[in-house]
Amino acid sequence: MSRVKVIKDVSEMVPILRAVSTKTKRDVYTDLAEDWKTEEEIEEEYGEEGKNALKLFDKMKLVETRWQHTGRETRKAYHTYYSEVHIDASVPIDKISDVLYAAMIDEEEFKSLEQEILESVREGDTFANDVSKKIGHSVTTLKSLVKRSVQLNYKGHRIEEVKKEG
Repeated sequence: MSRVKVIKDVSEMVPILRAVSTKTKRDVYTDLAEDWKTEEEIEEEYGEEGKNALKLFDKMKLVETRWQHTGRETRKAYHTYYSEVHIDASVPIDKISDVLYAAMIDEEEFKSLEQEILESVREGDTFANDVSKKIGHSVTTLKSLVKRSVQLNYKGHRIEEVKKEG
């Protein structure tokens, strides 16, 4: 079945851009588009980077899951959710530049900003406007950074820390 990801909010481009930002991520995503794979199969083929890519895709809702039976074991398997993307957004240049900045900054700078946002949320600042002022970036940049993060979620006008499993 063909599913189309419709992007109307320009910040929704961040997961798509991040899904192909490294060769490993592109390869894992391509493999998942072709067949169902377990986390163990991805880790065996691509190592820790592949496993992290899978977690990122899952958080960004780019993959679907199902339980797969292999002999005596049952494991969660992953497959790409979308086969196409339709972008229907008209935005000012400053907003698209904010989105591209958040999607393309190097990992070290991103981790520093992500940590600032996490600290702000943990201190009780959960409204996007408050956090954006605190970190010195626009709400569009903030939303895009949160879309890139596996530790944060954007719900309504609030930012939440993702609860760790287990």
